[in-house]
Amino acid sequence: MAILLQPPNEDRTSASVGHDQERNPHEPPAFNSWSLTNPESSVLYLPPLLSSLPPNVEASVTRTERPPLVTETHLPDIDPVSLSLHKALHHFSPLSGGYASLPYDQAFNWSDLRLPFDEEREWYAVVFRSKRKPESDSGSLYEADREAHEEAVSNGGLIMYWYGVPDPETGLNLATCIWQSRRHAIAANSRPRHIRAMKLAAVSYEIYGLERYRLVKVKGESGIQVEGYKDGSEVGW
Repeated sequence: MAILLQPPNEDRTSASVGHDQERNPHEPPAFNSWSLTNPESSVLYLPPLLSSLPPNVEASVTRTERPPLVTETHLPDIDPVSLSLHKALHHFSPLSGGYASLPYDQAFNWSDLRLPFDEEREWYAVVFRSKRKPESDSGSLYEADREAHEEAVSNGGLIMYWYGVPDPETGLNLATCIWQSRRHAIAANSRPRHIRAMKLAAVSYEIYGLERYRLVKVKGESGIQVEGYKDGSEVGW
């Protein structure tokens, strides 16, 4: 998936900046079919895209210099420890511009994400490493991915999606999803909009690889550990 939506309360009618205006690369960009096919300047601001919480769950205010984006669709449910992770992921960011070529545990600021000491859980993470074909249709791919992402959120389990910007020299990119469980991710794979997006991706990417990880929070510690996934094992619940 490759979806980024505007921050909450953003005026969606001003999705693109006029060509006679210079956009501050540190400001939240508007990602849509127009901005992807008509890029105006480099993007340095890479916020996470968090799934909107269930309507009956109050979202706490988290102060951060780079506020995350949120989905239009709400999760149907979320467990208490995943809610703590959701809050911590407001601060999620890459450690350097070379994240697309770095190991997953070295590409992001995992050590800055803190959860309550008494909580314990694990989550399922999927990493997409890719390189687009020069002639691929960005607009069609964006729309298919946007629909697949909203479908995944409504289906349940998707906590966060993060999508970077292709390296200007190598063209390599990295995207990642964090799920409440592996079962949630598998269920999303069988949904019709996801299947359509994957078929389009198959002809749009020169390079497309998947990696899978376990994110582990141990009771008595506040940090998150990134571990490789062992095929066939269940992750999360």
